[in-house]
Parts: sequence; structure tokens; C-alpha cells
Amino acid sequence: MKSDRLHYLSAGSLIALIFLCLAWELWLAPLRPGGSWLVLKVLPLLAPLFGILRRKIYTYQWSSMLILAYFIEGVVRGYSETGLSAQLGRIEIALALLFFFSVIAYVRTSARGRAAARSLSDSSSTNS
Repeated sequence: MKSDRLHYLSAGSLIALIFLCLAWELWLAPLRPGGSWLVLKVLPLLAPLFGILRRKIYTYQWSSMLILAYFIEGVVRGYSETGLSAQLGRIEIALALLFFFSVIAYVRTSARGRAAARSLSDSSSTNS
């Protein structure tokens, strides 16, 4: 089903973004050698993780707004820094956009599916 692929795409991109942010701020290109407090930016990404994994529509809806902060951070760091940090910023942009569009598509397809199921149940109850 299309909604299954969208669910796996959104969950996978969220998990990849969590790992990217951890690796970026702890090992790959931290602001200070040995790691930085900026690693705490991962904490807000953990909030929607279990709701996304459990396919909660409300979580899909509000996490689409949360992810825009990570998109903005990726844009700022991707175009204002150089070297590995710039590349990681561009990867963050790609993952944030992938998550955003897959979440939006998942909510739309699941809403259509619920509406179709509702209309089928309404028509079967009126025919009885």
C-alpha cells in the first residue's frame, strides 16, 4: 500500500535525522572539539518518534511543523559554513524535506482512506 511506504519513508527519514544530528554534534563536525551542547537539538526530534512509529495522525500533523526548524538550521549551516559542516547541513535539508513531504502525503492518503471507508460503511448501512 502507498500509505505503508509513506509511513516507512517518514519514520526512516526521522530516525536518519536523529542519527545525523547526534553524529554531527558529537563526532563529525562539532562546534567545539570533543562535542558540543548543540547535541541537545536531538531531543525535540525524539518527541514525535513513537507517535510516528505508531502511525498517530495527530503526531504526523504537528511534527510536520517541528521539522521546519531543522530545515532552517540546515539552510543556515549548509550555506554559511564550509567543509564537512556545510555538507552535513545539506544532508539535513534533504532529510527534513523528505520527512516533511512524506508526512504530508501520509496524512492526505490516510484521510482519503478513512473517508472512503466511512462512505462505504454509510452506503452499506443505508442499503440494509
